[in-house]
Parts: sequence; C-alpha cells; structure tokens
Amino acid sequence: MDLDKIRHSASHILAYAVRKIYPDVKLGMGPAIEDGFYYDFDNLSIKEEDLTKIEEAMKAIIKGNHKFNFKRITRKEAQSLFRDQEYKLELLKDLKDDEISIYQSGDFIDLCKGPHVNSTSEIRSFKLLRIAGAYWKGNSNNKMLTRIYGTAFDSEKELRKYMNMLEEAEKRNHIKLGKELELFTINELVGKGLPIWLPRGQFIRNKIENFAVEIEDKNGYLRVTTPHIAKKELFIKSGHLPHYENTMYPKMKMDDGEYYLKAMNCPFHHLVFNHTVRSYRDMPVKIAEYGTVYRNELSGVLTGLLRVRMLSMNDAHIYCTREQIPEEIKNIINMIDEYYKIFRLKDYYFRLSLWDQNNKTKYINEPENWKYTEDELRNVLKKLKVKFVEAKDEAAFYGPKIDIQFKNVYGREETVSTIQLDFATKTRFNLRYFDSNGNQNNDVFVIHRAPLSCHERFIAFLIENYSGKFPLWLNPLQIKILTISENNIKYAQEIKKKLEENNFIVELDDRDESIGKKIVDAHKLYPNYMIIIGDKEVKSKTIAVRDRTNKTKFNVKLDKFTKDLLKEIKEKR
Repeated sequence: MDLDKIRHSASHILAYAVRKIYPDVKLGMGPAIEDGFYYDFDNLSIKEEDLTKIEEAMKAIIKGNHKFNFKRITRKEAQSLFRDQEYKLELLKDLKDDEISIYQSGDFIDLCKGPHVNSTSEIRSFKLLRIAGAYWKGNSNNKMLTRIYGTAFDSEKELRKYMNMLEEAEKRNHIKLGKELELFTINELVGKGLPIWLPRGQFIRNKIENFAVEIEDKNGYLRVTTPHIAKKELFIKSGHLPHYENTMYPKMKMDDGEYYLKAMNCPFHHLVFNHTVRSYRDMPVKIAEYGTVYRNELSGVLTGLLRVRMLSMNDAHIYCTREQIPEEIKNIINMIDEYYKIFRLKDYYFRLSLWDQNNKTKYINEPENWKYTEDELRNVLKKLKVKFVEAKDEAAFYGPKIDIQFKNVYGREETVSTIQLDFATKTRFNLRYFDSNGNQNNDVFVIHRAPLSCHERFIAFLIENYSGKFPLWLNPLQIKILTISENNIKYAQEIKKKLEENNFIVELDDRDESIGKKIVDAHKLYPNYMIIIGDKEVKSKTIAVRDRTNKTKFNVKLDKFTKDLLKEIKEKR
C-alpha cells in the first residue's frame, strides 16, 4: 500500500482524535512527510505523556471503520463549514475555486485534497512520537503552534523495525553524546542554536581544521580572515540582499551606515580577489577561510549542532576561467572523496541542484548562463561516473550546485558538503584578470566550496557515525590510566608524563575505587586505550593495555606502545 496515503490518513485520524479529546482546539495542517506525518494545532497544551491517550482515541476511530469520503465544495460552503477554524480559512484563501475539497470520516471533516486510504481500518500500524513547537506556515512572524509527530507503516513488523532504528539512533544521538562526552553545551542565557565548544569539543574542531588547512595548503589555497560584520552596500552588491535577507540577522544602525552580521564569506573573498591585479598565470586563485557566519534560523528548526545560528565554515572560493571549470570541480570532488575515506563516511550520493525558470524571485533570470553552468557540472559528474540525481529548484540564486547527501542515524537526509558554480559575481564585482594578450578579461567564474561543511554539522555527523568512539587522532581522550591501588600511583604518574611528552591526551584515574568501577566509568568516555597499572606492572616496568574490544595485553613495553600509537595517529586509522 502507498505509504504516503497511509501517513496522510493517519494525520487526519490524529486531528480527529485530538478534536474528540480537546473540542476547542484549532486545526492547522497535517501532511505526510519522509518518515511519518504531523499535524499542527493551536489552543492545545499537552505533554509527552498525553500522547498515549491520543493514541487510544485514534485506535477507537480506526476500529470504527469510517470511510474517507471525498467531496468538492464551493468557497461559500467551505467558509461556512470552517467558520470557527481560522487557520483553515487562511488556507482557503490560497486555493482556487476549483481546488477546494474536503474529506469526511465519521463526523470529522477536514479541508484536504487527499489522497487517503479507503477506510480508517486500513491504518494498521502507527505510533505518535513527539511534540514540538512550529510557527504557522514556518513564518516566525506567525503564532507558534503545537505540532504532534507520528509515523505509520503497512505492517507491525515494519513499524517495529523503524522503532528499533529510532532506539538505536537515540544511543548515537549527537546531542546526548555531546553532553555525556562534554564536547559542547547550549545555554539559554546565550540563546538557541549558539553552541559553546567545551575543551574536548574544541580539541576535535582544532584537529579537523588543522587537517583541512594542511590539505588546502598543499593544493594552493591562500588563507585570509575577514570581518564578522559589513555594510549593507556589500550585500546589496553581492545580491544577497534581497535574495538572502530572510536568513540574515536584522541590520544594525551605526553612525556611518547600516551593517549586517555576515551570513556568508563570499562577498569578502571577492574583494580579496579584486585587491590586486590578476594575471592569467595566477588563475585559478583559491581563497580559503575558516570563517564564522551567522544565520537567522527559526528557533523551531534548531537541532543540536545540525541546525545552528553560528557556523564555522570550511569555506573557500576558487576564481577560474571558463576552461578551468571542469578540472577544478573534479579536484574538489576528489578532495571530498578523500576526506570521506579518512573520516570513514559512507553511503552518500551527489545531488545536482538546478534552478527553476518559473521561480523568478529566487533566481537570477539568465537562462543561457543557467544552461551552460548546469551542463558543466552534469558533464563532470558523468565523467567521474559518480552516483547522482538531479533536483529542480534547489540551486543557489547565482548558480547551480552539487550537494553531497547523507542519511543521518534517524534515516533523514542531510546535506553535508556543497560545490556551487557562480556565473553572476563576475558582473556584480567586475572580476577581471589580464589574459595572455594583455587584455582585461571579465569571464571569471567563482566556485564556492565547503567539503567539510561547517564544524557544527560535520562534528554532529562524526559523533553519530562513530557513536562517540572517535579514532585516535581525533579523540579528546586518547588514553585513560587506571591504578589498582594507591601503591601504583607514582608509577602511573610517570607513565602519564612520558605519554604527554609525545602529545597524547591522557587522564589518570587514581581514585580509591575498585578497578572494575574505574573500567566501567572509563568506558563511558570512550578512550581508545586504557592502561591498567598494578603491582605486577610496577615491578616489571611494563603496562597492561586494554583496547575498545575489551582485549587486554600484558607486559607491554611503553616505548613499543608509544611507537604504535604515533603510527596510528600519523596514518589517521
């Protein structure tokens, strides 16, 4: 059976049940989504524990075997029918006269175009999952409604499989592990979507950034630092105002003009390119920055590190000639592929994100440039023989892009990396170089690329992908030393000092606790190795090493252990 029909019908039954229990509720909308369904309600104050009561009411409706009856009605009939439902009346305004229809099941009627299953009894396996807040129509200027999420499947077996997946995903949830491993915190005094990196999380950030800088240095990137704010005129020139204004923070009025927090680095980099005279011998010019940018995301969509308001971007812009586009795009894709191998990220695919010529407000209206740049990206992907799909109306306003798509631990699709081909900036910023004939050439294309996304999103993916068990080179706690008794503390301190001289991150647990308790506590922090020191180790001047598989090697020489670990870090295993 069609899952979308099942889930859409389940959302209808959810609204039916909520109306039965809470008669004064105001109905919003309730679509099927990728992994289930939701329905938005106003004038509804409930807690998670109330979901069980709503589920029971849904089961009673399902048991009643009510038919889903479709009917076309006039606007006047709809206005009368939903006269007490302000949100339905607002939705009605967006419909043409020949688009107005209702579905009725039992004594419940909803403004809906369908499709639905034939009868409520066909909804066999469903589960309500959680409650969230959501602005009406996703607009922060509108009222915050109560959203109830659920999921539904064609069989109990499929539902159990999904619920088991959610249970396993929760164990790997980056918000949960980030708290347990003390990687980051989000404090209400600072605000939603503004993570504070704790020392262990900052260690991971530094390692990733240093690695990326090392790779980019080898590939000819030039590093810069640009301000966090700029005048309104810069963003007008770049086209981000008005195209991007809804995701930028409100302007700040200063004594010398109006300023915005930067939501992107590219306009600054265009100024860097234009700062000096460029020759064809310089092309391509690659300008890189781990720049922090700020996005005015709605509070309802902020999720741990995946959706934030402050992002530290692995950002760079490549200024190249028309002829250099294919090679540079190929080089970036190869770089991304190499990164993913090192970080052990798998099961991704490429999405060629195209414009929609009918969406005049979102995109620059230059059909010839859109065709040329889209063809360029498509040809590179084909030559590289990578798996890709095409998605209309997903491009940047200035050009098409290649997005690299993953599914997170909850099965939801996320964009991790992006490559964008910009044909508009050369005109807006008068980008130019002197060609081999000594003439000024304005045919400069800009490739925007972020292979490692932003620190926030990328580290969220790593936390969940590794289940918190980071490889040695990335782990903010590489070795935990445990003593069996107080007689072993002095030798353990000597071991710790020697390891730290080789720049390992080491902690010593010399508490007056049993070794079993110390091992259990250490496991919670996922060190790569535990070193256990007892009387035998003190006497033989060796160490006992326990790895993550819980295998323990005795009589290990510290020099040999150190040498092996340095090799493991160097090879990023």
